[in-house]
Amino acid sequence: MGREMLPKEEYVIRRKRLQDEMKKSGFDVIVTYSSENESQSSRYLVGFWPFFDFASVIVPVEGEEVLVTGGPESYEFAKDFSRASKIAINSKLVETSAPEWVPKVEEKSFSELIIEACAKKPESIGICNYNIFPHTIYNEIAESFPSARITRADDVLLKVQAIKSEREIPLIREAYRITEEAMKTALNSVKPGMSEWELEAIARSKMLELGAEGFSYPAWVCSGPNTRLSLCRSTNRIINENEPVQFTFGAKYSGYCGNMCRPFVFGNPPENFRKLMEVALEAMNNALENIKPGIRANEVFKGYYDILHKYGFEEFTLYGPAHGTGSSEVEGLWLSENAEFTIQKNMVFNVDIWLTDGVYGLRYEDGILVTDDGIEELTSYRREIIIL
Repeated sequence: MGREMLPKEEYVIRRKRLQDEMKKSGFDVIVTYSSENESQSSRYLVGFWPFFDFASVIVPVEGEEVLVTGGPESYEFAKDFSRASKIAINSKLVETSAPEWVPKVEEKSFSELIIEACAKKPESIGICNYNIFPHTIYNEIAESFPSARITRADDVLLKVQAIKSEREIPLIREAYRITEEAMKTALNSVKPGMSEWELEAIARSKMLELGAEGFSYPAWVCSGPNTRLSLCRSTNRIINENEPVQFTFGAKYSGYCGNMCRPFVFGNPPENFRKLMEVALEAMNNALENIKPGIRANEVFKGYYDILHKYGFEEFTLYGPAHGTGSSEVEGLWLSENAEFTIQKNMVFNVDIWLTDGVYGLRYEDGILVTDDGIEELTSYRREIIIL
């Protein structure tokens, strides 16, 4: 039921692959940060999904990793629900409203943990999850190792995460299968007069029924003028006939994110919204045709941009036509104008076409797995102009 745990050897392989990349980049140690909502690093490296408290994983260039939790509850939880070689406590990772623990809790500073992991003072420290890494922990590390080079290292971890293993792929397929089945159920259940949140609830319920452990991100249904928003929340607004509706959600299964987005209309779509759907589908099909191993990411972007240019829609989008996905819904690897990486077998992407003319907006999104000579479509249900 969405709680499959990969064997310990899978995490050992990941750690060794990361250490190989660290050697190439000259890092002595990497320090990550995870929360309940941004759990990808700890989930990927040691199979641990924190909640209430936060988590960090310390990976030396040689030797075993250390999972750092925020308190005694998380420590005991991690002993049963992680694949970490070593586990430690640091109170800087405790929840905002921390209790005063009755028994004495043994904790270690990050400087102690880093020296123990490396067996020496590091000269080069990489910080992952840099945009959300806590200031207090960063300062402690910087003050403890004033002569060390401390730099962002997200790209080093991403090189490892980007190529999915044979153990990961079945879990990823299942996340998308659950997502697609929930989309089918929701589209077959929706009726005019239903509120946005009622439709969201149908999808959420189906995903949990099918074994999802949770959701890739907050799901939402937006209708009418709210569709112009790239990010939104479901509200009490009633879904009416002859106006656009945007449906966006994804299931999380065993640490992997599915995702699927569909716009639809009851009755007659506004003319400008129909045009948005037509252009978005043309752009999506172009990306699906062009994504394959050996192709550079910016070549796919060019095909996407040329379609937008043909219709004068260049300003109607926010980003390129696809992004990497896996242990987080957006796992880097944007197919953008300046992206020079080469697409490889066992990369997973969401083809993500977002367009808005400022009045209405829409998003078509489906998951794909790159194969030996093309792609495997992980979702495809009703990739069309949906009129209900």
